[in-house]
Amino acid sequence: MTSWPELESQYFFATTKRLPVTLVRGEGTRVYDEKGREYLDFVAGIAAVSLGHCHPEVVRAVQEQAGTLMHVSNFYYSIPQVRLAQLLCENTCLDKVFFCNSGAEAVEGCIKLARKWGKEKRNGAYEIIVAENAFHGRTLATVAAAGAEKYRAPFTPLPEGFVRVPFNDIDAIREATSRRTAAVLLEPVQGEGGVNFPADGYLQAVRAWCDQAGILLMFDEVQSGMGRCGRLFAYQLFGVEPDVMAVAKGLGGGFPIGAFLAKDHCAVFAVGEHGTTFGGNPLACHVGFTVLKYMLDHDIPGQAAQRGRHLERRLRSLADRHPLVTEVRGAGLLWALELARESAEEGVALAIQEGLLINNVKPSALRLMPPLTVTEEEVDQAVEVLDRVLSRLEAGAVK
Repeated sequence: MTSWPELESQYFFATTKRLPVTLVRGEGTRVYDEKGREYLDFVAGIAAVSLGHCHPEVVRAVQEQAGTLMHVSNFYYSIPQVRLAQLLCENTCLDKVFFCNSGAEAVEGCIKLARKWGKEKRNGAYEIIVAENAFHGRTLATVAAAGAEKYRAPFTPLPEGFVRVPFNDIDAIREATSRRTAAVLLEPVQGEGGVNFPADGYLQAVRAWCDQAGILLMFDEVQSGMGRCGRLFAYQLFGVEPDVMAVAKGLGGGFPIGAFLAKDHCAVFAVGEHGTTFGGNPLACHVGFTVLKYMLDHDIPGQAAQRGRHLERRLRSLADRHPLVTEVRGAGLLWALELARESAEEGVALAIQEGLLINNVKPSALRLMPPLTVTEEEVDQAVEVLDRVLSRLEAGAVK
């Protein structure tokens, strides 16, 4: 009988290096393969399964809306869309929202909005300052904005208008700003770049410079938002408000939805200047509303912060015992272990053998991003597996 991996290799573009696991079912923080083996999931759909797999409220929302109205297009008013828009705006510092289907589309919308704003409000300015090690998606424009050359190189020539500077360097942003600059686009916490946090005062200095220079500050909160870092959005950790913000991933609890939001002063799109067929459909918006309402009603960001403090203590204890770990960094339930050598891929494989799913966010770093509903006991189980994995990696190095 042909295996699922064999069929996949026959019919799919080989764009992803698959891990040797075929997942068929999930519940909470646990997933199961086709043989019934259980895994503790500390990848969570790349931080998208915010309330855990098959959360009863999310399942109920999908079922009830799927049986009522799934899609009608944006030619008509949709109650789930308006309800979610209101809830998002009332719980952020932003005023207007546009719904799409993914994080890449959300960031693409931010880029288009910045260019339209620059054309109208800043004498045709169109350039966007971005950071090294950033990741903003896989469309041509978001790839052009990415910080890693490996994402850009295969697809040149790319759209112009992006000026790249080091992360955590406010002087570089000041020097890169010109009459052509419309905005600065940053992840408040760089997720795919390795869980990199801003230095003390950096985002505040960027905000102050954008105000002084008369340009927009845009945050990509696709990964860092929706409770992931212990607040509803990571910008709240730093006391810095963006003018424009992209969200996705955790907003749908595993169901695809994205959005970008803006303050009134830069919400410059006119009728017909941006659009989508499936974005903002009733099914996705009802699920998004359910997820966000549940997070707010049950203080899921606060729970994530509490679990994150416990996870941090356990990870730092690991680092004290394992010389292979050179740094522990993160907040809430987004963490990375920096390793002394490029053995993260091997660490992921060893963790799978032990029934734990983690991610090699870069060759020398392991990333942990469980559902925000993870229990303290599950955190402890994951750390115990990591302890064994690190011991095996260190033993292998000795050999």
